[in-house]
Amino acid sequence: MNLIEYREVEVRQLEQVVLHDVNLQIESGEFVYLLGKVGSGKSTLMKTFYAELPIASGSAVVLDYDLGKLRHRQIPYLRRKIGVVFQDFQLLTDRSVEDNLLFVLKATGWKDKRVMREHILDVLRQVGMENKAYKMPHQLSGGEQQRVVIARALLNSPEIILADEPTGNLDPETGAGIMELLYSIRQAGTTIVMSTHNLNWVQQFPGRELHFENGQITE
Repeated sequence: MNLIEYREVEVRQLEQVVLHDVNLQIESGEFVYLLGKVGSGKSTLMKTFYAELPIASGSAVVLDYDLGKLRHRQIPYLRRKIGVVFQDFQLLTDRSVEDNLLFVLKATGWKDKRVMREHILDVLRQVGMENKAYKMPHQLSGGEQQRVVIARALLNSPEIILADEPTGNLDPETGAGIMELLYSIRQAGTTIVMSTHNLNWVQQFPGRELHFENGQITE
């Protein structure tokens, strides 16, 4: 089943064409690498998936939402089905790991405190961080912070996880641990779309490759 389907899509940023003639289908359960130089449009494409950036023209459907006709009030519902993992973590530095995740659940409509706390412990267990719920972000290593970010992305059981250079700020050994975690999440059925510069990952963790060059995407 296609979760993402783009036909003849053009994407602009500040009136400049970043990507053109994008034809793309991503199916359920795939592990997809976005490969290309800095500025080639990888992050830009990801931002269109969760309606951070509009498409300029063409046909784009993500998780049954037509991006060309998407209303502002529908955007939160689309985003609940997509988990995003950022290179620079973007954790709230003034609150604990548990409170970071609690903030997301409250923002997406969860109400029952007991259920929320059980669910947070469950996703932290999935990423091997169940003993760090009380810690503040600055008390964690980079790899631990990224595991918390992946837990945050898993909170609403997304159909797709977008990982934008998730190992970019990590040493090779820590990065490999994050890759193993993402790979295991994919094996459990979640589609992973990941941008990276690190071609070693592509060899160690095979997936589908989309190459970005001169404003175009080739397979």
